[in-house]
Parts: sequence; structure tokens; C-alpha cells
Amino acid sequence: MGKVRAVCISEKRGTQKKNIESAVFVENWGIEGDAHAGNWHRQISLLSEETIAAFKARGAEVTDGAFGENLVVSGYDFTKFPVGTRFTCKDVVLELTQIGKECHHGCEIFQKMGECIMPTNGVFAKVLHGGKISVGDEFHVQYRAAVITLSDTASKGEREDASGAAVEEIVRKEGYEVVFKKIIPDDGDSLTALLCELSDEDKADLILTTGGTGFSKRDNTPEATMRAVERETPGISEAMRYYSLQITPRAMLSRGVSGIRKEALIVNLPGSPKAVRECLEYAIGALTHGIDILKGNTGNCAGE
Repeated sequence: MGKVRAVCISEKRGTQKKNIESAVFVENWGIEGDAHAGNWHRQISLLSEETIAAFKARGAEVTDGAFGENLVVSGYDFTKFPVGTRFTCKDVVLELTQIGKECHHGCEIFQKMGECIMPTNGVFAKVLHGGKISVGDEFHVQYRAAVITLSDTASKGEREDASGAAVEEIVRKEGYEVVFKKIIPDDGDSLTALLCELSDEDKADLILTTGGTGFSKRDNTPEATMRAVERETPGISEAMRYYSLQITPRAMLSRGVSGIRKEALIVNLPGSPKAVRECLEYAIGALTHGIDILKGNTGNCAGE
């Protein structure tokens, strides 16, 4: 997770941007009132606070907006993200469109320091969804979620997939983009193959299954999942069971597991909509932090 440290605009091109603390971001346009807004691919420019701090440590005297950046954000090295990465900040969704830019050697910073960080460390984005961003707001990478429901009856259309719908609702609320959703029968081999495909082809960052974690003969989701994972993450499943035990002793009957394959986190959830909500609403924040670590987007597992 990052934090917004400055929101900058300039009303005319060729003038330095200034931190106005808060601004409205307009879909497919940019920041309201900013001279560089428009129907093009460089609607928003971003720099990391850490990069600016390192530049200042070498003797540069600069204020927010001096490099032409609209957003200064702490916690992320934007140059590590590929073009197409999406970020969320409250209602605003940004998509990375360009890394770096051509340097204008005549700029005041280049003349004084012999270099400028915007060409190598600055990135650009377009606004996919508008809203308001203010200094202090949380800034997140928008991860991709896949939702798989294991159910013989739902796969035949004999009952509604309420559990899968609950999973989708919760992850969307957390800021995820749901890129894949499927209902399959309680067939272990099919699930293993699907988990491997989603992970190996980098189609999702978080893969959530619901159903098939109980004691019946057709409940084989944990076994199928373990055939796919490369590293187990037992703490996730243990924590969800422990939390659910505070609500019902039947939580001990859940056999759900979790683990990592490539750069995807795979988590088994229970089959009932009520249990899905209890477990996922409890765990989703920690899951997102885990993915941050897995992707190299944050430091460690310890809390602040």
C-alpha cells in the first residue's frame, strides 16, 4: 500500500506544478484544471516520494510538482510496474501507459543538477474511473482476482451460485478487478489444471475457490489445490478457521488449504455464502498485503 503525499497541477503549460492537496480526477481526461489533462495517454504523471527524497539528498532544492508530476506517492517504485498496471485510490482507477520520457535538457533542474529524475523514474497514466484524490489517501495496485465455484449442482444450473457472487462482491469492494469467474463440478483434476493455467499464464494474482472443502466423498478441493501449489501458506487457512470457530464449532470441519504458485496466491474458501463472507471479509486485507509482498511491492509481513 502507498500513500498520496502531494497532488499537483499547473493551470498553464510551461509553468511549475504546485501542490493543491486535493483534486478531482476526470475519466479519460486527467485532473480538473491541469494544463496537461486531455484525451491522450499521458493524463497523469507520477513520481515516488522515495525517489524525490534521494534526489534532494544529493543537494537539489525542489518542491512538490517541480518535476512536472501530478501525484507524489510513497511506498512504490513505479518503474518496477509494467505498462498496463492499474492503481486505485478511493474511487479513482489509473492505468499505467508510459514509463519515463524524453528529457528537456533546458529545464531548470537539469541545468543545476546535471540530471532530472522524471525521464527515468517518472511514469504516466490515464484515468479509467474518476473521483477525488487528496493528500493522505491510500494508494493501491489493482490486483486481478479469479473466482472458481466447485459445485456439481450449480455447474448443472440446478442452483444459483450465491457463494461465487459473494466472493466477487467482496473482492470488488476491496478494489480487485475480477478477470475470471467459472463454475465447475467437484472434479479434482479439472480444478488442478485450471489453477495451474491461471497461475502459469499470469492471468490472476489472487485465485479464490469456494466449495468442496468438507467431508463428503465429492469434496476434493484441498487435494486438487495441493497438487497445484508450489509453496503452502497454512497461516491463511488456519486464521480463517480460527475466526470462524468463534462463530460456530463446525468451522473445524473445513479442510480448506492455501498456497502460492508462481506469483499467484490460491485460497480455498468454504461453500456456504455465510461462511464465505465471514472468512473472506476477515482475511481480504491480509491477502492483499501478502500479494504486495509476493509481487515485491512492499517490504515485509510485519505490520506498521
